[in-house]
Amino acid sequence: MSTALLWFKSSYSGSEGGACLEVAHERRASGHSDRRGAEPTVHIRDSKTPTGPVLTLTPTAWAAFVDHLA
Repeated sequence: MSTALLWFKSSYSGSEGGACLEVAHERRASGHSDRRGAEPTVHIRDSKTPTGPVLTLTPTAWAAFVDHLA
């Protein structure tokens, strides 16, 4: 079963489109799920091609990426 992700853009993104990334955090599984104990993930995609490829990272790798850009 596939879980739908809730994608969002930064509040700094303009409404005119542009070059934006969208990010989704995978929800933590409930105690009734078979994914219990799985490491959480962060998903990144190009907002202009939402059906295109998705980069999936651990929260630690995502934080390092964001820190590097800041």
